[in-house]
Amino acid sequence: MSIWAPAGSGTRGAGDGRGTSGGGRDAGGRGPGGPGRRPGREPRAGEPTGPGIQWLASAGTYPRALLALWEADPEAPAALPCGSVFDVVSVVSVFGRQMLDQLWAEGPGSGPVACHRGRTLVFAAPGTAARLPALLGWEEWGQSVPPLLCHGPGDAITVPPVSPADAGTPGSRWLLAPDARHPWLPGPEVLLWACVRAARAAASPEARGSIFLHADQGANVYDVSRRR
Repeated sequence: MSIWAPAGSGTRGAGDGRGTSGGGRDAGGRGPGGPGRRPGREPRAGEPTGPGIQWLASAGTYPRALLALWEADPEAPAALPCGSVFDVVSVVSVFGRQMLDQLWAEGPGSGPVACHRGRTLVFAAPGTAARLPALLGWEEWGQSVPPLLCHGPGDAITVPPVSPADAGTPGSRWLLAPDARHPWLPGPEVLLWACVRAARAAASPEARGSIFLHADQGANVYDVSRRR
């Protein structure tokens, strides 16, 4: 039996492929980090954990098929629908990093974050895509926020591979990879706060530089233990 759908009393929703990962190793030598891992190695920084991969797959129309795809080819990207498990707010890369700086320096942190084709993809609570643009429209600093692409019901986004061949390759990759079966996700009010703080900081002559030293630096500088 695949370790994506383990047997036992701790399994939730084994029929739809959403169970939690078991603690043993399968015939290929893979440990509790889950499928999508090459035998004999742990996830690298910026790679989803087993529970995080299960959370991603739960957004798909056919979670079991998606898990099987990633087990066979962990380098395969996938398009996932938004609106039920998560919404996604897509921001130009530089402003996205500034938002993350605010969320982690002064705010509650964030959920998973990816980058794809020069944009930062912030995974948010369902409903955020509908409410955030309206909230920004009433905000004094809303005009200073670069245009956001808010993906909700009816939209789909491409997520990075769960185990890329080369973590240093630019392009589609995780900045903060999902690491829990039910991660905390910021809602529209939290992201509004981050947008306004980032816009104010960018307009200030005394604005601090990003905690990212380089544009392609990974996000493991964040203290993820502060996640809610």
